[in-house]
Amino acid sequence: MSADAATAVEALYRSDWGRIVAILIGLVGDFDLAEESAQEAFAAAVDQWRIDGVPEFPRAWIIQTARHKAIDRMRSQARSAEKLEQYRISGLARDIEEPDYDTSEIPDERLRLIFTCCHPALAPEAQVALTLRTLCGLDTDEIARAFLVPPATMAQRLVRAKRKIRDAGIPYIVPEMTDMSERLDAVLAVIYLVFNEGYAATRGGPLVRTDLCAEAIRLGRLVRMLMAPQPPAEATALVALMLLQDARRDARLDPNGDLVILAEQDRRRWDREQIAEALPLVDEAFRGIPGPIAVQAAIAAQHCQAARAEDTDWPRILRLYDLLARLQPSPIVSLNRAVAVAMVEGPQAALSLIDSLAAAGDLDGYHLLHAARADLLRRSGAPAEAAESYARALKLATNGSERRFLERRLREVRLRTA
Repeated sequence: MSADAATAVEALYRSDWGRIVAILIGLVGDFDLAEESAQEAFAAAVDQWRIDGVPEFPRAWIIQTARHKAIDRMRSQARSAEKLEQYRISGLARDIEEPDYDTSEIPDERLRLIFTCCHPALAPEAQVALTLRTLCGLDTDEIARAFLVPPATMAQRLVRAKRKIRDAGIPYIVPEMTDMSERLDAVLAVIYLVFNEGYAATRGGPLVRTDLCAEAIRLGRLVRMLMAPQPPAEATALVALMLLQDARRDARLDPNGDLVILAEQDRRRWDREQIAEALPLVDEAFRGIPGPIAVQAAIAAQHCQAARAEDTDWPRILRLYDLLARLQPSPIVSLNRAVAVAMVEGPQAALSLIDSLAAAGDLDGYHLLHAARADLLRRSGAPAEAAESYARALKLATNGSERRFLERRLREVRLRTA
């Protein structure tokens, strides 16, 4: 396969998988069939584009090819002429010369997919997991990491969710405003997890996937716009949070693509216009009784408002984490709060908190727990113990940028023990 064709297939898969699958689900009404047909179309592109070259409209080529493969599958599975007639009447099997799939297609097609996946008939964790699978094309193990569960458990959830949508005939639509609120929490959770996967990719070389970050921000803005003129505070908070996190994107990696931690980032490279846009949204979301996302946005705002790392108001951040722990208690929140405790009270105070988290076992497979513990041990003057925790974190990390950072830290503490 030529380099140009190989690059085109890979780039299209990364950037447009969710859009392609969303369109196919709208056509065929079946999640599994849409995903399988899309996969077959990408496989066909590997062979065809090598011979014929990359088509003028590669996404349209994939959609049209996948559509034909879906029709073939349904025809082969049909048991009677009546079923074939139903497909014909539905319009799916109609013959057309050229697909009308340009960039002006239904702008909220992926939002339709999110709201379909986030139907209240599905279990909350299944809603989020299914959307991450179909919208982002994340692998089961990547989604399992976000939920801190084994991949086999996540695979079962995905199968049950797809079956539920099919058997219950859940419609593929954005609901009316009166029905939207009951799905909002799950929709916001999905968008945030999409952003998180873009902000710190599970695997591969680059730490940041700008395509996912940009798509999550776009979807967040769209949800907020759909619920105007008085969007819920948490929808506003999510847009603010993503803008603030994304504003630091260019400073998070050095020229070699290696991770630069927050305290060492060149803050001149932060997107100040984006921060200026987000800060009023944080204030808006924090009026009244703030929700968990609003608190997280306020924490991000504290970091972005500090001109230097040493100017960060860590006592204020710790108070915000105390509030977040009351609103949304979780091992991850406790871990992040421990980091704030270290900045206010010193590493020893935080080590006892992290050791308690480690003893509970919920985060044993989470590399950032061991990385945080290693950093606190390093700062406490215990390089040998720090090396053990860095080695454990390195064993669990799957992203190239993070692995190189941990390898560098591990070398440094081992030199101190020599």
